[in-house]
Amino acid sequence: QVQVRESGGGLVQAGGSLRLACAASGRTFSSYSMGWFRQAPGKEREFVAAASLTGGKYYADSVEDRFTISRDNAKNTVYLQMSSTKPEDTAVYYCAARSGTFYRVDYTSSTSYGTWGQGTQVTISS
Repeated sequence: QVQVRESGGGLVQAGGSLRLACAASGRTFSSYSMGWFRQAPGKEREFVAAASLTGGKYYADSVEDRFTISRDNAKNTVYLQMSSTKPEDTAVYYCAARSGTFYRVDYTSSTSYGTWGQGTQVTISS
């Protein structure tokens, strides 16, 4: 069972960039599909981006063309590059892992992932 830990959160001015990292333990990272979710105060956790173990990448409409998800299997790490940030991107960002592919699975649903990190705070100031 893989474990994951996020890092890279912080305070950034609107329009700036930030890169989040999610480091996974274990030697089977390449057999996991990964996702990023976020939760703003008073709101439900929402899907941000996902990277399948087969190479597919998926984004929420709200971050399409601004955020980029990537994974480095040699480093057991998945990244979320955030650009052109907006105050509404402020949230706690969570990394999640799913064993296997997203085949016939709703990758936007938190219930599709079995392992979660503790989260990292991202604050975008206006």
